[in-house]
Amino acid sequence: MLTPEKMWWKPLGRLEKNWLLIAFIWCIALTAMMPIWFFFGRQNVPATTFRTNPEQFKSKVEAFVAQYQVGEETVNGVQVPVVAPPAGDVFMWARQWQWYPILQLQKGETYRVHVSSLDVQHGFSIQPVNLNFQILPGYDYVITLTPTTSGEFTLVCNEYCLIGHHTMVGRILVTDN
Repeated sequence: MLTPEKMWWKPLGRLEKNWLLIAFIWCIALTAMMPIWFFFGRQNVPATTFRTNPEQFKSKVEAFVAQYQVGEETVNGVQVPVVAPPAGDVFMWARQWQWYPILQLQKGETYRVHVSSLDVQHGFSIQPVNLNFQILPGYDYVITLTPTTSGEFTLVCNEYCLIGHHTMVGRILVTDN
């Protein structure tokens, strides 16, 4: 029985050496760019994270809704309140398969959006601007947002959260001053 010739101990050819050198230089360049993009890039959304527990966060959201509710809308057969808070801290939760409440924000105002999950991991994705965050239970994610355009923005869960995941859609409404 013939075995193929073993090549691993033979020296590298000129083209292999060149491609390895190019790949190594490219890896070093991309590694060097990571801190540069972090400090000088404009793509980093200002967000902070705090520990919380689901019961405390749920009571904060319910108090927030009771104070600023301006209406209700039906989403997937469930009544969801619409809240119109002033600039500052706003609260919303994620739970299987719902974003709660619907936020009505004003264009040009700065908001600190507090988001937490009450049950499992969720993805917080604002479309069509494609802002993405991972939301975990036990953490309060505070995202600083200043809407620059008015309109309706869709919240999509982009982390699989079991069987009703595809129905988990929320909204942020941005109005002119």
